[in-house]
Amino acid sequence: MTPKNLLVLMSDEHNPKFLGAAGHPFVETPNLDALAARGTRFTSAYTPCPICVPARASFATGRYVHDIGYWDNADAYDGAVPSWHHRLRQAGHRVVAIGKLHFRGRPGDDHGFSEEIVPMHVVDGIGDVKGLVREDIPKRKGGDKMAKRAGPGESTYSVYDRDIAARAQIWLHEEAPKWRERPWVLFVSFVSPHFPLTAPPRWFYRYRQQDLPMPKLYARESRPRHPFHEIYEHTVDYDAHFHSDTDVKRAIAGYAGLVSAMDENVGLVLGALASAGLASDTRVIYTSDHGDNLGARGLWGKSTFYEESAGVPLLMAGPDIAAGRVVDTPVSLIDCAPTILEAAGAPLPRGRDALPGASLFEVANGASPERPVLSEYHATASIAGAFMLRFGRWKYCHYVAHPPQLFDLEADPEERHDRAGEARHRGVLVEGERRLRAILDPDAVDARAKRRQAELLASYGGREAALARGDLGFSPAPGTAAEIN
Repeated sequence: MTPKNLLVLMSDEHNPKFLGAAGHPFVETPNLDALAARGTRFTSAYTPCPICVPARASFATGRYVHDIGYWDNADAYDGAVPSWHHRLRQAGHRVVAIGKLHFRGRPGDDHGFSEEIVPMHVVDGIGDVKGLVREDIPKRKGGDKMAKRAGPGESTYSVYDRDIAARAQIWLHEEAPKWRERPWVLFVSFVSPHFPLTAPPRWFYRYRQQDLPMPKLYARESRPRHPFHEIYEHTVDYDAHFHSDTDVKRAIAGYAGLVSAMDENVGLVLGALASAGLASDTRVIYTSDHGDNLGARGLWGKSTFYEESAGVPLLMAGPDIAAGRVVDTPVSLIDCAPTILEAAGAPLPRGRDALPGASLFEVANGASPERPVLSEYHATASIAGAFMLRFGRWKYCHYVAHPPQLFDLEADPEERHDRAGEARHRGVLVEGERRLRAILDPDAVDARAKRRQAELLASYGGREAALARGDLGFSPAPGTAAEIN
């Protein structure tokens, strides 16, 4: 593959179903749809962890969470594990980040970029300390924010995203032409559609005025019950603050509005790439760190393995990438690191440092990696480790402290029927666990995560100090104060 410039676009919390190219019935994403039309779309892409900080650490390093040990939103990437940014810079490439990183960000941390422009990192270099509490989990405060702030308006995130888009346009016109010796990589990372669900009015009302459908399985009598999700619902009680269908639909309109606003910003960046005369020499990747349940099954936010939360959109376009191709092979965000290195012509690590991911270029051309795709969770509102394995048509969910789940995504793509309790699928359950244990020991990984979290918790003064610090609902945009409940 001929090395080319690379533009990597990332959003935050983009449910992969909320994409026009994926067949969504009402959300408008014309710029992402156009990107998919002139490139390749992966329909079964997953996050390594359905929560921001560990997902982004995995994306940066190309390694699974249990391998790198950045477990939760209080254990952010500090640059100690080599990233694709480090490797590109070491190989002599200009590699620049604009926008949200959600790394540790303390003085002296080297994340591997040549330059970080308006970066967002975790608060005070420590993030969500309360999430370190894994026993007798305290109820989170601020659960009303999801419902209360859903509506039209301007949030600090919207302002921040527009600034990110503006700075990306400037960089493409002013800085990119200076770096011609070898391909550059520009990482542009937006916050939308992450809550608060406050959307620009023109986008909010475009959706609010429609007869929006209610989320699937939202009625209480229809919701599947599983102890992992019950603990999450009790701890982060977002749904308790939605008092009517109108409230729910207002939130959906807010989320859809944020998706469209993000798509608009993506369009501005892609437009600048074209007007600067760089499109023919630049490949583009678009993805998100994880999805959002958005009311399905009564769940909001991320932190689950359902497709809405653990799935991510993933698009590639540009030179040597097939146009209009749709790939169903399961892939992961960890596959992005080797893909990015390959796109820029940088060497891939070998031997003990070899990355576990597959080249998305090869998958797009028909390769089918002989490995299941793994996602895992060791963070807020979980009493023990949780693991998801996608292999073939099956999604196997293993919980250290709870019964497993099993979904047949070919026959049941909306995951309405958990097959784990059916005798005829016992063999699939056994196979799922066998495949998982070939990768890791769930109990040992759970114990290791908890040891690290206990050490961090002690360093911040222990459980009572964490509770006294309060609840961080979401990280603030640069230059704004954190909201702690």
